[in-house]
Amino acid sequence: MEAKKVDTRYTQDRELSWLRFNERVLDEARDASVPLLERLKFAAIFTSNLDEFFMIRVGSLSDMLLIHEPHIDSRTGQTPEQQLRGIFQAVAPLYQQRDHVVEQLERHLRTCNICRLRPSELDGKQRRQMEDWFRTELQPILSPQVVDARRPFPHLPNKSLNIVLQLGGEGKNSFGLIPVPQSIPLYLRLQEDGLHYILTEDVLLTCAGALFPNFTVESGTVAAVTRNADISPEDEAYEVDEDFRQHMRKIVKKRSRLAPVRLELQGEREEKLVDFLCKRLNLNRRQVFFSNTPLRMDYVFSLETELSAEQRATLCDPPYTPQCPAWLHPSEKLIPQILRRDALLFYPFESMNPFLQLVREASSDPAVLSVKITIYRLASKAKLAEYLCAAAENGKEVTVLLELQARFDEQNNIQWAERMEEAGCTILYGAENIKVHSKICLITRREHGKLQYITQIGTGNYNEKTAKQYTDLCLMTANPELGADAAALFQNMATVNLEGTYQHLLVSPYQLRDSIQALIEQEIAKGEQGYIFLKLNSITDRRLIDHLAEASQAGVEVVMNVRGICCLLPGVPGLTEHITVFSIVGRYLEHARIYRFGRGEDAALYISSADFMTRNTERRVEVACPVLDPAVRQRIFHILDVLAADNVKSRQLGADGRWHERWTGESPCNSQAQFQTEAIQAAGTQPRPALWTRLFRRKRDAANSAISVFKGTKHQNR
Repeated sequence: MEAKKVDTRYTQDRELSWLRFNERVLDEARDASVPLLERLKFAAIFTSNLDEFFMIRVGSLSDMLLIHEPHIDSRTGQTPEQQLRGIFQAVAPLYQQRDHVVEQLERHLRTCNICRLRPSELDGKQRRQMEDWFRTELQPILSPQVVDARRPFPHLPNKSLNIVLQLGGEGKNSFGLIPVPQSIPLYLRLQEDGLHYILTEDVLLTCAGALFPNFTVESGTVAAVTRNADISPEDEAYEVDEDFRQHMRKIVKKRSRLAPVRLELQGEREEKLVDFLCKRLNLNRRQVFFSNTPLRMDYVFSLETELSAEQRATLCDPPYTPQCPAWLHPSEKLIPQILRRDALLFYPFESMNPFLQLVREASSDPAVLSVKITIYRLASKAKLAEYLCAAAENGKEVTVLLELQARFDEQNNIQWAERMEEAGCTILYGAENIKVHSKICLITRREHGKLQYITQIGTGNYNEKTAKQYTDLCLMTANPELGADAAALFQNMATVNLEGTYQHLLVSPYQLRDSIQALIEQEIAKGEQGYIFLKLNSITDRRLIDHLAEASQAGVEVVMNVRGICCLLPGVPGLTEHITVFSIVGRYLEHARIYRFGRGEDAALYISSADFMTRNTERRVEVACPVLDPAVRQRIFHILDVLAADNVKSRQLGADGRWHERWTGESPCNSQAQFQTEAIQAAGTQPRPALWTRLFRRKRDAANSAISVFKGTKHQNR
């Protein structure tokens, strides 16, 4: 049977799109307006992003090579082998860019007396301190190994650092290996007036000869192996009577032992060492990447704690505390306030505390009958989980649908599941092969003989740590129809009825995409009067991409704020010329999902947990909630307007698949900085219901003016 021809005129490869997003992260490390240490943090974020990309995306494509049935990508028409070839070609220059950026940043930091020293730069006093530290603190816990024809090559765990040495002396073709324990410090701070430090791997590389007294060290390098971590529990058979938590423990343990997909080397490029490692790890040369930058940059985030107050003020972002929202009356309990009107929290500009307060009040409110919630990720220390436990201990019916398959958070979620179950919570794990990614909480009360619902729906996880780092929306409402939908959703998930229907909520995997397509059709029917605004993290779903292209061809104006992967190419004449795509990368991670269909005050408006990715539309339980309250709608319209007016941290996607600088204009707009300012100003006023409406109408007029200028301006390459 002949394969269906793929139309690639307005689509691009998902993986290359992601790599270009990560390059945008590296752009922040280049931005001279960002404080120096924050720029180094962006280089570290770029590095950790790339690690996960290889573990998951390259791991997944590598798995596809093992499948005999042909797989053709729906956006490019390429095979997995072709996609991998493109990835390896695109990644090598990114290493060079990162090396250059980090070298420049470290040079600037040296002018501030903050120095990462190489062993060759140490004076006699510093060298003695390093050698003493090695001898007393490191050497007792190290496990050096000789590898030769008689001694086998050991397993190298995923992303662990290892010192690999070519040894001479006792025999030919001997190699030494020193695994770097995770329990030891990342660096040694040297006894200097400033912040002078040397990384632990550099210490080990320098002092390695003391660990192999019968050999001479001829050359050495720092090596890290990246392994395929794309484990799908549904692909792993487990016993019927085996507890799912126990099964997930096995999956997490297995992740560190899967096949290598990348080898990184820092230090000498000795061909014998490279050949030795490639042979033992069964890797080819295209999977080997050389770096002058440290292979693990976690140490960067701890440097801030070593700085003086004056240095932090100069080198770091000004501290910001999420604000108390203007609508909140601090002296009044939260439940009565939500019963009176809908409320919106905008993280991290506003605090997550009001939502936590809502759950805490519910845990002891005599009128509360039950609390039900879906949880995808939690912080390691979570007040929310403690309040849910308290509710169960107080006799409330508490049901927690906890997703144990949240990638890289499995172990944390397993521990919380056990803790909450001990407190009396009912723990559910969702349907087979379907992740529960929705963010919804339902509190059911009976007051004066009448049932009341308080429903919370969000765009981000119930993670108190990331709520200070990610931009997300949290809607709390007592709307009875939304509450009835939420109650039906929880009942359907508990009985594995994923095909249930709802009056207002859009729920995947069976309704959300069809409903989105119907909303797009409504705008197509309006022709040039149609309007769509989408704020997403990623878009890869081919059916939705094609429908948006169809809308463009009908004259509908489509504006998309896509943070990361965008497989849709805008601005292609005759195909997507009415589609504009821009991305914002700044101090906070853009994470909220918002859908708007139509112009004017009566536009259909949704907040959602779902991106426009096939995994969200077909393989996850996701929820999109209509925003019905007029004041909340005004606020979200304002948020979209400010995002569209951003010309500082925003870049526009071109038809070539690359991000281009947007016109700066006479009035620069940094959307995240503006949201911070607005939150501080609003928190300093008395809470009045009409406050946000008045504020947003003023801001909106200014934003619309900026947008109209922007639309008429051509955008140049950076």
